[in-house]
Amino acid sequence: MKNISDIIEQYLKEALLLNELQQLDLRRSEIAEQFQCVPSQVNYVINTRFTLDKGFLVESKRGGGGYIRIVKVQAHDRSDILEQVEKLVGKYISQARAEDLIIRLYEEKIITQREMKIMMSVMDRDLLSFEIEIRDELRSDILRRMIQTLKYVTE
Repeated sequence: MKNISDIIEQYLKEALLLNELQQLDLRRSEIAEQFQCVPSQVNYVINTRFTLDKGFLVESKRGGGGYIRIVKVQAHDRSDILEQVEKLVGKYISQARAEDLIIRLYEEKIITQREMKIMMSVMDRDLLSFEIEIRDELRSDILRRMIQTLKYVTE
């Protein structure tokens, strides 16, 4: 059985798919009321499941007429997506962020499920058993190298 966060995420993603602009304006309180949860639960879903690493921009306007806008980042082509993802890697990257970026590459159909699994396997903290800072820097270097290789591989 799915938890409430999964249900809210699925609902918001489906609403985004139905919108031609790939943009969704919503009120946190209305979503919370619809799913009978507290507004902070909606915040949690938006803050953890609709990140730039996952291909989304989130804007918010506070106050009486406030809203939250979720926008699916649109890339023009394969190289544009790879360029965006490579910029997000940075000098250090956690396992969770690396996995988010790899999943994004899979969801954008840049890599196959098999390639995704291979890439995920070398991002694992158990494989990279160093101090956190060294591990995150090494993970970043490895991921960046894989992305650079994908940029120059022709199919």
